[in-house]
Amino acid sequence: MLGGMYALIAMGLTLQYGVARIMNLSYGEVLIAAAFTSHWLFTGWAVSPFVGLILVIPGAFVVNLAIYKLLLTPLVRRAPTRDALEVDSILATFGLTFIIQGSMLALFGGAYHSYSYLAFPVHLLGETIAANRLAALAVAVLLGLALYLMLTRTRAGTAVRAVAVDPVAAQLVAIDVPRASALTFALGGALTAAAGVLVSTFLTFNASSGVIFTMKSLIVVVMGGVGNMLGCLIAGLALGVSEALVASYVDPGLTLAVNFALFLVVLLVKPAGLFGRAAR
Repeated sequence: MLGGMYALIAMGLTLQYGVARIMNLSYGEVLIAAAFTSHWLFTGWAVSPFVGLILVIPGAFVVNLAIYKLLLTPLVRRAPTRDALEVDSILATFGLTFIIQGSMLALFGGAYHSYSYLAFPVHLLGETIAANRLAALAVAVLLGLALYLMLTRTRAGTAVRAVAVDPVAAQLVAIDVPRASALTFALGGALTAAAGVLVSTFLTFNASSGVIFTMKSLIVVVMGGVGNMLGCLIAGLALGVSEALVASYVDPGLTLAVNFALFLVVLLVKPAGLFGRAAR
């Protein structure tokens, strides 16, 4: 279950970095902002988090599209290469991190927040699982499946994958690369917000929690291979399972260490990631 959530959390960054080539360091802050939105809707208006997804996902899409158009499009236009764009995007989104985090601190303070939703046990296959975690995993699976079908069964998905592989060649077959990149960045932000809503149902969080999710998302994306959805799923599952095993049988304080150890082992064996292709 933990691995499935890691995979969903990292899917948005996989789209943003793999297609638009934006290394979004404010990724975790967007996720936490969505978690606070879900908390506000549930505690203030009694709106179920899963109903709140209907509001949060389109809202996050529009906000991230605006961020791309206003903040990142000038960087895209002036960057001579995709590598240069990555460097510029790191600096820009690093600054955006502090803007979002500071806004959340001003609005919600630095205390930890949580709310009780579907907080009862469910007995499944001889194990006792919290219902909110099980429901979050079910929604995550549905969102992941919908994303996979969109990328593999639609013309828009084919265009997105073409841009991820080679944006220059994509332009030669009449694909609007700037438009595809903008929409993909916005879609990645919408997935990030969805993950934030789901995570808020069973985890405590505060305005400074975003960096943890950014870090783990980067590990999953690089481990799986930049832009590869299957690699993102496998890497997320591997990270979640290894973390749960170490926490259960060794020491919960070593979970972060085992994350980075697994990450380093994969990079030593396959520098391009589990399903990535080395540049020639």
